[in-house]
Amino acid sequence: MNILLLGSGGREHAFAYKITQSTHCSKLFVAPGNAGTANCAENVAIAPTDFPKIASFCLENDVKMLVVGPEDPLVKGVYDYFLETDSLKHIAVIGPSQNGAQLEGSKEFAKKFLQKHQIPTAQYGSFTAETIDNGLSFLEGMLPPYVLKADGLAAGKGVVILENLNDAKAELRSMLLDSKFGAASAKVVIEEFLDGIEMSCFVVTDGKSFKILPFAKDYKRIGVGDTGLNTGGMGAVSPVSFIDAELESRIVERIVKPTVAGISSDGIVYRGFIFIGLINVGGNPFVIEYNVRMGDPETEVVLPRISSDLVELFQAVSTQTLENYELQVDSRTAVTVMMVAGGYPEAYDKGFEISGIDKITEALAFHAGTALHDEKVLTNGGRVLAVTALADDLPEAIKKSYQNVEKLHFDKMYYRTDIGKDLL
Repeated sequence: MNILLLGSGGREHAFAYKITQSTHCSKLFVAPGNAGTANCAENVAIAPTDFPKIASFCLENDVKMLVVGPEDPLVKGVYDYFLETDSLKHIAVIGPSQNGAQLEGSKEFAKKFLQKHQIPTAQYGSFTAETIDNGLSFLEGMLPPYVLKADGLAAGKGVVILENLNDAKAELRSMLLDSKFGAASAKVVIEEFLDGIEMSCFVVTDGKSFKILPFAKDYKRIGVGDTGLNTGGMGAVSPVSFIDAELESRIVERIVKPTVAGISSDGIVYRGFIFIGLINVGGNPFVIEYNVRMGDPETEVVLPRISSDLVELFQAVSTQTLENYELQVDSRTAVTVMMVAGGYPEAYDKGFEISGIDKITEALAFHAGTALHDEKVLTNGGRVLAVTALADDLPEAIKKSYQNVEKLHFDKMYYRTDIGKDLL
């Protein structure tokens, strides 16, 4: 069948890499894609949120499946758009309905869902410009550090953690009164700080049953030793050594099962991924956040470890026969290291030529912010390339990944040198 994949990052290149391995994929299109997806699929110059153009393209090219990479089209209702259009409803859409996408699109919606279904999470309060005085009083009643989250989508930048009460109050005013994150911070969720180790749990569900994909740990901060500003992710590791059988059982029983049951009992249509951001507090898992798609760069370590057919997984999701699908996972360890533009996550330049991609051996180079120009691969974003290596153990996977990173070059290239080393 012909398949259209929406998105342009490292996550989408990893999806394209796996989808094109399937015997069920006749042709893969990626909208808009990047220089990496151009090597294994056909890029299409359509924005992931331009639903009428996506619809026309699907009909003109006999597309039978739409796989949605990023959150924006889901929050804007691409699933519903296809389901409610007679000429499109035969096309399988991998992703939740607009209602289901509110689990990521609104922090408040997610918090209410967690409380309703008694899923462990941090205590919280939700405030707008009209209730800012209540928000300031709420902060006064909390212990530091203070966690403030823009309610809506803020491109991964809407979470601020501050140690000082006056700084937290100033930040709340900035978010609510000065629109620091635009419409995303018209409402702000303040929650208690949970101290523990973060981890990523990836679930795929057809709305009735679910499969748990390999766990991963990502590295958000720009600097070595988890220092500096938050980023979209500087690297990832899978599996995660501190998730033992007992902790995994608690995650499944206390979080995954009630999440999927809650989606079902609330009548939410959901055919896709749930990325559950977790924190392990003394052996007890708590939900930090839900995302309604795969994470990036975690996808770049999770998908290479899935050895079963990914398109068959998507077919099972779309036909609600997921309980019959057998998920096969490679036992090896995967490590990915992200190369970013100098200056990222703040101001950075684009358009630098990338060299060395052809020298990668025993590893995968997933393109994130790249573009093709006159047959040259150029930087086109803050996060540029993710190099993933698989090996029998963590030390060897780290070694292989960094050996290949050192073969790559572009002006002002930066990467963290400690991905996975905290787990050794």
